[in-house]
Amino acid sequence: MEQWRGQEVEQAAPPKKKGALVTGASSGIGEAISRMLCEQGYEVYGIGRDFSRQKKPMPAGFWPICCDVTDAGALCRAVGQIKEEAVIEVLVNNAGCGYYGLHEELNPAKIKALVRTNLEAPLVLCNLLLRDLKRAKGYIINICSVTARESNPHGCAYGATKAGLLSFSQSLFEEARKYGVKVVSILPDMTVSDLYRNADFTADEEPRARLVPKEVAEAVQFVISRRDGLVCTELALKPQLHRIARKKCKKM
Repeated sequence: MEQWRGQEVEQAAPPKKKGALVTGASSGIGEAISRMLCEQGYEVYGIGRDFSRQKKPMPAGFWPICCDVTDAGALCRAVGQIKEEAVIEVLVNNAGCGYYGLHEELNPAKIKALVRTNLEAPLVLCNLLLRDLKRAKGYIINICSVTARESNPHGCAYGATKAGLLSFSQSLFEEARKYGVKVVSILPDMTVSDLYRNADFTADEEPRARLVPKEVAEAVQFVISRRDGLVCTELALKPQLHRIARKKCKKM
């Protein structure tokens, strides 16, 4: 309250910012998407585990939030704080976990990490933010994978989580489209990122055989720049060549 000509006048709360929430924002695809959204005028709340590895400063309007997306309680608390500051108009579920190899060689801890990171966390975040996104007629952008539409020997569990995320995206769009919510799945192929840190392969050095994070960010920009009423619900990104590189074994 403040005084005006001897009377108490209630001050209006400052308008909330136009916000975007990006998971896995500390590196790779998530970092590139966060930078692009800042350039588009959003206040970007980036969730990640460790922001110390970023090689160059993030632009103004980026707010790092250290949080493990597999911790549902911490995720709920983080979203609650964000909602006090901003109206989330764009949610990008990008955080990913990858374990590869024969399915029998995984263990329950790795399977749990795959499911919680790649599938459970996006479901929880959409649950927490859907009413806000309906009011804003906003975007839910799920970074899936081309593996969501393929068989995946040596990556059965990973592919299953991405197929589940794609199925969820399709159903959620049908559920929420009448409220103006745009639900989009982006399916990148081999991209230069930390996703393959636990694998015996990585993206090939040949530029025609790999994607780079900025190209996925450009796909997100394409999606959010369409006219109101047009939704690109699924977008696959593939390099021209189908090739991977095997990591060299470290000498003992």
